[in-house]
Amino acid sequence: MEELKQKLSDILKPDKKNRRHLIYLLQAVQQKSGYLSKEAMLAIADFLDIPGSTVYGIATFYNQFRFTPLGKHPVKVCMGTACHLVGGKLVLEAMARELDIEVGGITPDHEFSLDRVACVGCCALAPVVVIGDSVYPKMTPPKVEEALVIIKPVSQEQSEKQ
Repeated sequence: MEELKQKLSDILKPDKKNRRHLIYLLQAVQQKSGYLSKEAMLAIADFLDIPGSTVYGIATFYNQFRFTPLGKHPVKVCMGTACHLVGGKLVLEAMARELDIEVGGITPDHEFSLDRVACVGCCALAPVVVIGDSVYPKMTPPKVEEALVIIKPVSQEQSEKQ
């Protein structure tokens, strides 16, 4: 715990030692780590001198917080109205099957994580999947494998070189 507090010392500063800064602290830790670990939430609770359950309750209330790390290639499937109406749910299910993980999960090799998002702002291209910084428009369940095949071989080649 002390090692984690040291790592977060630039965030857990004395001027933020007030419960009103809880959401800011959660956002800052997630920005730095990519997600909120149980240990990080407990460190924040200890810093603010509040119960860990309070921190967890606040963090789980807001959907901006993640509790598992992002994969090397984060996959976001849009579930906004336009995407949902033209098959976004089927695309999300196909992506989960292809990656063999649940929504919010990460593959065992940490290459891919899968999340549903409310809107990516590409409604005319619905349904949309974003993998890393690349947008895949007019996605269909059969196209899911095609989108991943482009990335998977590159990832596996890099893993073999290391």
